[in-house]
Amino acid sequence: MKLFYHPDQAHHAPGAFLVRGQLTSSPEGPVRAELLTKGLESMGLVLHEPEDIDSPRLRSRLASIHTPRYLSFLETIHARWRELPGASELVMPNIHPCGGGHHYPRHPVGQAGWHLHDMACPIGADSFRGVLASAATAQAAAEALIGGHGTTYALCRPPGHHAGPDRAGGFCFLNNSALAATVLRERFSRVAILDVDLHHGNGTQDIFYYRNDVWTGSLHVDPADFYPFFWGGANEEGMGEGLGTNVNLPLPLGSDGAAFLEALEALIARLEAFRPEAVVIALGLDAHRDDPLAGMTLETEDFFAVGKRLSRLAQPAVLVQEGGYPTEHLGDNLAAFMNGFSGS
Repeated sequence: MKLFYHPDQAHHAPGAFLVRGQLTSSPEGPVRAELLTKGLESMGLVLHEPEDIDSPRLRSRLASIHTPRYLSFLETIHARWRELPGASELVMPNIHPCGGGHHYPRHPVGQAGWHLHDMACPIGADSFRGVLASAATAQAAAEALIGGHGTTYALCRPPGHHAGPDRAGGFCFLNNSALAATVLRERFSRVAILDVDLHHGNGTQDIFYYRNDVWTGSLHVDPADFYPFFWGGANEEGMGEGLGTNVNLPLPLGSDGAAFLEALEALIARLEAFRPEAVVIALGLDAHRDDPLAGMTLETEDFFAVGKRLSRLAQPAVLVQEGGYPTEHLGDNLAAFMNGFSGS
């Protein structure tokens, strides 16, 4: 397995975000990469640095999954925001088009409210460079798989699966898993994204909802009780040509490893019916009982079992890191998954 990480991801390092009305220290920062790296190093695994975090091919691929205005917004909003009288250091909107807006605003505050779906995506002066480095890491892993390296892994932060075509949300700005699938589609006619994060991959779902060449499946806490709240129901199956190629398996809040693994088996059966030629695994580790976003109660050994089951997929796979937030167990959880996946 070849593994990738670009250190420029550390340029995105917001100190705080708003949750339940309180400004709170953000769990999504450079320390995540440090803990995950330690878990990989404990296994003797080495991370490789992508050659470039910004290139025409990356921009072109991102433009196939995100709108041009959204990509421009991410690149320019901080400078425009800081020109406003009394603006904060971080871009944090105070208005959102709840229920849907009727026109796209010109003003930076309006654009921030339009594109930043929630208050978990503050943007700092160097955030765009860090976000691009995360996406470039996913791209490098997918290209390496196509180049013959077999299974690959991308240590991506910020994560990506809540980022839709025209919006950020849940710490996510660019959809790394969707980008990896886009790269794989250049070689394979049918690709699947299997999302095992604690949260529903609503951005990924939105990107591919009307397409039948990329199957999307997500195993997550029931959105009736948990973020992202408004997407992730079992009745969301795709539309148009994509009807039947989106599968959601919501689980009750607090579900344990046994329930998770049972649902994973059912999700894999649906994936196999699609007959993909390659798979992107959106790897979340935030289902652990001690994760600060607490929604399930998996133990470290459960991630070994998840890895072992996913290792039996018939297709080559790109592992893209999604959630999993700082605890003393985070590195161990990744190591357990990798041990299971590698058959150790």
